[in-house]
Parts: sequence; C-alpha cells; structure tokens
Amino acid sequence: MQTFIDFIFYAVWCQAPLKRPYRLELFTSNPELFEVMTAFHYDDSKGAEFFAGHVERIYGLFAPLSACQVEQLRLWYRANNDVERVCANDHAMSLQRYADFPTELKDLRDQLASFFKGLYSHVDVAALRKKCGDIDDHYQTFVQTNKSGKCPFCGINDLFGEYHSKREAYDHYLPKALYPFNSINFRNLVPACHHCNSSYKTSKDPAYALKDPARAVHRRPVFYPYKTTPHSIELQIGLQHSDIAKLTPADITLQFGPAAIAQEIDTWKDVYGIEERYKSKLCTESDGKAWLTQVLDEWKELGKDPQDFLQTLAFNTGKRPFTDCNFLKRPFLDACRRKGIFNEERSA
Repeated sequence: MQTFIDFIFYAVWCQAPLKRPYRLELFTSNPELFEVMTAFHYDDSKGAEFFAGHVERIYGLFAPLSACQVEQLRLWYRANNDVERVCANDHAMSLQRYADFPTELKDLRDQLASFFKGLYSHVDVAALRKKCGDIDDHYQTFVQTNKSGKCPFCGINDLFGEYHSKREAYDHYLPKALYPFNSINFRNLVPACHHCNSSYKTSKDPAYALKDPARAVHRRPVFYPYKTTPHSIELQIGLQHSDIAKLTPADITLQFGPAAIAQEIDTWKDVYGIEERYKSKLCTESDGKAWLTQVLDEWKELGKDPQDFLQTLAFNTGKRPFTDCNFLKRPFLDACRRKGIFNEERSA
C-alpha cells in the first residue's frame, strides 16, 4: 500500500504541473495500481469513490503549482515517511504538519488531510485488500516476531497474541490528525495496548514538546518503534520509607538510564505516562506489595533467604525481563532490601 501511495505522489501528483489531463493511463507503469484504479473507475462504492476521487482532486490541486512548490512537497513527503530519522530528531528531515502548510496551499492541505486521515480506514476496500493483504497479516507477523506478549511501549500490559482471534489497535506513532503522507506507512503504525494507545498517548505528538515559559514548540528525539535491537533501559527505584503498607506514589523515586538515551527516555515517559503507571503498579496490593509479601512469606514459612530469592529473580530478569513484570519487580525488591525491610522482618 505504501508503494502505491509513493507512486501516486511522485509519479502522478508531482507530474500534474506538466499539464497532462487526469486519466487512468497515468497509472499504467505500475500494473497492480493500474488494475486497482481501473476497478475503482467502475465501482461506485463509497470506499472506491473515496480513494479514486481524492487522487483525482489532489492531482488537480497539484497542477498549478510551481516547480519550487512541488520540490518542497517532495521534501516534506520524504521526511514524513522516513520515520526512523524523524525519531532520531534528524534536522535534515523537514518534518511537516498540517498546521505548518503555508496559506497559499490551504486547499491542497485540506484535501491531503481528508485523504490521509481517512485512508487508513479504507485500506480494507476489496480491490486494495486483494493487492495489499490484510492488516491482520501484519499483526500476526508482529506478535510472532515479538514473543514477549507484552505491550512494547509500557512493558506491563498483555497484548492479544497469535492464539487470539482478536488483535490490538494500531497506533499512528506520528498522529495522522497532525501529519500528512504517512497514515498507512507501517513504520508509523504500531500495535499498542489500550492503555498506551487510548488512555495515555491519545493524540500526543512524540516528535514535539511544549516548553514553558514561552510555550515555544521544540523538536525532541523519541524511540523508533521498529528498531531491530532492543533498547536497554536501566531502572533504579528508591523508597522514602520502609512502611510498605502505607506506600504511595509520592514515596517512590524512579531513575532511568543510561544517560546516552536520556532524551528518548524523557519523551517516552512523557508520552506514555510511564512514571505514574509504574509507581501505581508498585503501590497496588496485587503487584508491588504482593511481590514483597511473596518474599516475606517464603522466608518465614519456607525458610528461603531473601537474598536467594533476589539472586534467582536477577537471573530470571536477565532471561525474561517481561515475565511477571520482572524488569520492575527486581529493582523494587532491591529498593526494599536497601531500605532494610528484610532486616526489620528478621529482627521481628
């Protein structure tokens, strides 16, 4: 599908100023797309009209543009679809939002917005699905490749896996409400748990942050979701007191590392509410407090020394960090140890 959109943008729309009339023959050098556009020409369904109608209308709005304007649009298109370099905050990428379009391109901006904001919902049109496959195919490949079964953004919530008949929703990493050109680019489409997608990230823009006092908008680096090697994030937890029964989020400090990716970590924490969610998990009876209770129960009733428990947990965390939330459990129990909780229990 992205290949089709690339062709439409570069080989059709950007060629419109040559004053050629819009016709199906514009697509003949891409036989599969030509077949789709021909099918749409004889199809009066809503989905077919949406796709073909927008392609033709946008072609008409490209026609009067100057060579400089077309070249600027090319640069914007290329930058918005190079998601990896956008995430790296590469300033050579001239990232473009709908709000950044100049006034003279307002009509074109509005048609592009209508097309790209609605395009993701129309990928399922039969003629396109036949050529492009189904989004469920991508999801199955994703969960078979990423076997942890956890949300890749928070690490704490389960994802529907390969044995489920349902799938998680896809998040537009660079929100389709803000950015043109990349709404069906699968480097910008990522499965996320409901909490990450709908409760915390919502329409937040990971590429920009508002900074007081001037409220000027600043670009910022962000983790690239399709990086092929995992991000090694370090986490240290501090506790203000040892009375875990009265533990609240205000009593917990979280320190993330390494320093080399501190900016990306800050963006991640901001977009997904990581600190609030992790601290809340540590304070619940079924998670943080239950983890401590498990250590104390095994110590008192089974004679298992807490240090042995922590050593086993460290081993399991290295092998399976997301199982039982080990990546969060281990630093929390280490914080309990440093606070002397196990010493207090022994003397009691």
